[in-house]
Amino acid sequence: MKQEARAVVIGGGVGGASILYWLTRLGWEDVVLCERADLTSGSTFHSAGLVGQLRGSLSLTKMMMNSVDLYRRLEEEVGLETGWHEVGSLRLASSEERMQELRRQAGWAKTFGLPLELISPEEAQKLFPPMSTSGVLGAAYLPTDGYIDPSQLTFALAEGARRGGAEINTNTRVTGIGVERGRVIGVETDKGSIATEIVVNAGGMFAGEIGRLAGVNVPIVPMAHEYLVTRPSDLPLDLPTMRDPSLLVYFRGESGGLVMGGYERQPEPWGLDGIPEDFNGKLLSEDWERFDELLQNAVVRIPDLENLEVVRLINGPEAFTPDGEFILGESDVRGFWVAAGFCAHGLAGAGGMGQLVAEWIVEGVPSLDVWEMDSRRFGRHYASREYTLARTIEIYSTYYDIKYPGQERLAGRPLRLAPTYDRLRELGASFGEKSGWERANWFEPNAAQGDEGLRPRGWAGEIWSPAIGAEHRACREAAALFDETSFAKIELIGPGAADYLEYLCDNRVARDIGAITYTQMLNQRGGIECDFTVTRLAEDRFRIVTGTAFGQHDLAWIRRHLPDDGSVYAEDITSRVACLGLWGPLAREILQPLTDADLSNEALPYMRAREIAVGSVPCLALRVTYVGELGWELYCPTEFGLRLWDTIWKSGRQHGLVAGGYKAIDSLRLEKGYRVWGADITPDETPYEAGLDFAVKLDKGDFIGRAALLEARERELERTLACIVLEHPRSVALGSEPVRLDGKVTGRVTSGGYGYTVGRSIAYAYLPAGEAEAGRPVDVEIFGEWVGGEVAAEPLWDPAGERIRA
Repeated sequence: MKQEARAVVIGGGVGGASILYWLTRLGWEDVVLCERADLTSGSTFHSAGLVGQLRGSLSLTKMMMNSVDLYRRLEEEVGLETGWHEVGSLRLASSEERMQELRRQAGWAKTFGLPLELISPEEAQKLFPPMSTSGVLGAAYLPTDGYIDPSQLTFALAEGARRGGAEINTNTRVTGIGVERGRVIGVETDKGSIATEIVVNAGGMFAGEIGRLAGVNVPIVPMAHEYLVTRPSDLPLDLPTMRDPSLLVYFRGESGGLVMGGYERQPEPWGLDGIPEDFNGKLLSEDWERFDELLQNAVVRIPDLENLEVVRLINGPEAFTPDGEFILGESDVRGFWVAAGFCAHGLAGAGGMGQLVAEWIVEGVPSLDVWEMDSRRFGRHYASREYTLARTIEIYSTYYDIKYPGQERLAGRPLRLAPTYDRLRELGASFGEKSGWERANWFEPNAAQGDEGLRPRGWAGEIWSPAIGAEHRACREAAALFDETSFAKIELIGPGAADYLEYLCDNRVARDIGAITYTQMLNQRGGIECDFTVTRLAEDRFRIVTGTAFGQHDLAWIRRHLPDDGSVYAEDITSRVACLGLWGPLAREILQPLTDADLSNEALPYMRAREIAVGSVPCLALRVTYVGELGWELYCPTEFGLRLWDTIWKSGRQHGLVAGGYKAIDSLRLEKGYRVWGADITPDETPYEAGLDFAVKLDKGDFIGRAALLEARERELERTLACIVLEHPRSVALGSEPVRLDGKVTGRVTSGGYGYTVGRSIAYAYLPAGEAEAGRPVDVEIFGEWVGGEVAAEPLWDPAGERIRA
């Protein structure tokens, strides 16, 4: 065994083998894989092997498509069978809601380049003769899906890696991870030590255990997943895979027989107190009682299943995550990477996942926007087994459920509470949750002042209330008070903080004390990694305020580049500081009587901050807005938060002050054209493409991404983020809908909603730059219907910015 390596991959399942393979393909020959037993002996060997490509985002879908591309050619490349069967897939719909789901997915497929077709029940039956069409309204057919043999695929990937120079050590148990000053320095095994600066934890259901060796929490739960295999019975060998989500089951062919499994409502977590050391290449005992629910459902769809002989019921642990997505990327320990939690999609995603992680390691940035899978998305509360378990069980048990946009999860709540929580509840808040925080989506008593006739059609109207419009209009016409305590707050402190932030940000942020700057942090390609405001509080102290869900991500990006000389310290202060947002044309009339500070435009202009007292509460007042109205974000120590709310609330009632929720904020920001990171802007887009060139200061000196922006400025812009208004106000885009110019699909919606002041349905989408002029006719497909619209000049509301500077 080598004593030094450029990278060490831990785990000999399909994920680890794929990463090893792709590292060698990218030119890294000096790489090692350590597997505690034999290849595939964890969860891989008992996978059902279904490969479905269509997912809810472009990045996830591309990753799956890249897997299929690899599976098609790998056998010829390495000379070993992979067991790839490109037989296509069916997804059945047994209700109108399921048909709406398929129509939406068909729209996504158009933008992803997948040949998905919506077909009749009879056409589905021709493809899958054993099925009953009873209750089926239609199906989606994707001919490029299929299934693969998990062990054959893993051995083929391992062979490809060996040919590229990799060393594979089986029956080699990792016993320790060397870490010094927050960085990986090596791996300890029962066969010796390996010095390395990069370790990839691809340990599958053992990933949590391996993570703890490096002091890293990997929130996964092994779930006992079951499927049965029948004896061959002359069924066609080219049966497509089939999923019937209403019945919670899936099927695929197996040598003239069937494989049938699913996701039961009462799942069984396993190994919570640790996985036995000798659990290698083993299965769990058959649990027919738990499987019976799925079996009865399966017989509804394939009646002949009752007459088929069952060879075996497979019951094996599969690692699931609390949100049902992979965990990928570098951890807080530099050089310690995670590729785990494949949630029974491991075979579907392995090929593309290995490519993505390897490129990320070698090139420093991933080739796709990986926010949904980024290991940095989980906060400290996921160190709790109780919370992680509750969330993971919910994910598994609702695996096949329809997920309406904006639908809130219920498990583990409430957890993180703002100091105003009880008061918001008294006011009738309808709470949502983000990053563990309870947040008001809207206040239902406000619905009486809203308009039920504006309820969006279809799915967009499922999680909706007339209160949203009432709160929106109150903010535009009088004032609204929002609790924004959940916003992530990061402080950078130290003599090197100013220079460091200038190096990370594309805008000039090290300005005078009290200055607020809107900026991005970019990757080396010029893509937007972070998007937030920076306030200079002192010569050596800055405060960043970013989205609730992005705090972990942004803090990790900042810490990743920290200088080693100790001149800068980055700290998450989110829980220490409460935040209220007061906005609207009457905001000054409400707040001024409560403070001795001069709140005039001359004394406290837009994008400036100062310390004030509001009643008895010490506050940092930021003259900034995400809704496009006059107002302030007011920050105070958490223990003062309730008093601050009550003080402002009492003063504001005579002025028509309304409590507002996050759904109103979203509609307000759409009218103003404010971007959302992770949707409108991502690491795949530059500020120029996103219409944020005003925030770029190329003349300020060097910063990460500057060279890429200089090159981009010399090229003609290929695409740009455009504002679209639709002809039908109640036809509301939710994201990823195809956008058509002159009959050709040229883009997809990034975010959308209804603007209650402008009275229009609004969508944002990236369009070809030369075809995104205002007035250009476009069509957006919403649940199978093409809705007309046009490109509009933005922002739709207050284009001169007079209201925010009032």
